[in-house]
Amino acid sequence: VQLQASGGGLVQAGGSLRLSCASSGSIFKIRAMGWYRQAPGKERELVAELNSKTGAANYADSVKGRFTISRDGNTRSLQMNSLKSEDSAVYYCHATVSNSEWYPDDPRYFDDVWGQGTQVTVSS
Repeated sequence: VQLQASGGGLVQAGGSLRLSCASSGSIFKIRAMGWYRQAPGKERELVAELNSKTGAANYADSVKGRFTISRDGNTRSLQMNSLKSEDSAVYYCHATVSNSEWYPDDPRYFDDVWGQGTQVTVSS
C-alpha cells in the first residue's frame, strides 16, 4: 500500500483547509485510513480516521465538530474548518493494513503505512 497526500498550507485562524490522501497498491488490505498530526515538541496524535469495513469515523476530541473525514473511492479527505493556531502541525496520512489473508481483521497482523507529511500552519 502506498499513500500520497496533498493539500495543507498557510491559513488564518478561523479559516479552512482540505487535505487529501490517495491510496494505491494492495488497497484491499486497508482496515482503516485517516490522518495523524505532529506539532513541534509533541507526540504524533490521531486526528481522524475511517474504518474501511464499517465506515465509522473516529475523531480526536479537539477536532470534533470542526473537522470532517470522508471517502471517495481510494481517496480519504479531511475538511478542516474553524482552524485554530493549535491545529498547526505536520499532518500525516496513515493506513492500518492487514498482512494476513486468513485473519484479515486480527489486529495481531496489522501494520502501519505512512504517507509523506504535509504542513498545516494556522496564523492567529
